[in-house]
Amino acid sequence: MEENTKGYDRPDYDREDPRGGRKSILGYRIVIILLAVILAALSILYFNIHRQQQADYDLLVIDRDSIQNNLSDLMQDFDELQIANDTLSLQMSVERQRADSLMQRLKQERSWNLAKIKQYEKEVGTLRTIMRGYIHQIDSLNTLNKQLIDENVSYRKEITTANLRAEMAEEKAQELDNKVRQGSVISARDIRLTALNDRSKEVSRIRNAARLRVDFTLTANTLATPGEKTIYVRILSPDGYVLSSEEIPTFEFEGEQLSYSASREVDYQNEDLGVGIFYTGSGFTAGAYRVQLYCDGLMIGSTELPMR
Repeated sequence: MEENTKGYDRPDYDREDPRGGRKSILGYRIVIILLAVILAALSILYFNIHRQQQADYDLLVIDRDSIQNNLSDLMQDFDELQIANDTLSLQMSVERQRADSLMQRLKQERSWNLAKIKQYEKEVGTLRTIMRGYIHQIDSLNTLNKQLIDENVSYRKEITTANLRAEMAEEKAQELDNKVRQGSVISARDIRLTALNDRSKEVSRIRNAARLRVDFTLTANTLATPGEKTIYVRILSPDGYVLSSEEIPTFEFEGEQLSYSASREVDYQNEDLGVGIFYTGSGFTAGAYRVQLYCDGLMIGSTELPMR
């Protein structure tokens, strides 16, 4: 009986403690709550980051659209600028192509970020500065053009006030309209045609002539370029043919080759210069002869003279 009693008398630590189980459950609950709190905090953090990223993206889109709109306005400004100056037109065309290329890059850009935005803003700003420079130059040219027009009008009034002859007034007006070409033209006046025999004596009947002499005066012109000049003379017979030698020499006039009767080199020094040019031939007939004079690619004189 004593042995059986000892068999049932076990120590207390072999028995389960209810309080220890409750502590384990409480620990698990605390861990779960902490994990839930951490998960909630991470979710809130993720949401805030995502919202900030979306806001940043929206700002990038706004900036991108603003850059594109500014560039479109700039391109329109380039197209609307009207300028007759060839150099400026060429330069503006190059900058307009730069703007087109930049717009193409903007449309194809996929990796937008703040650095890209700054880069494109800088390029558009550079183009805008160049455009302002062109506008300033165009305004300056327009101002200068207005001054030239005012000077032109003033000069015309001075000519009228001076009461010059109608022919001189017309010549001056033409010089204002085309100073470079018209103002520097050498003209010939007092054109005469003389019939000569084989001893260079004047004859009264052209049918007895062996030579013809064309006399004229190159008019003084301080705007003309001085130096050696080649004068070409064309003598047209009464039947309309150009008197010429067997070689039929030619010179260029307004893109065409014209035959001529004779030519001569002269030294023109912006003063009146008398010139005589000879043509040797035969078979001359009475009638109206037309004489035409050319120099520096221009007709400098023409007249019709009756010959008996």
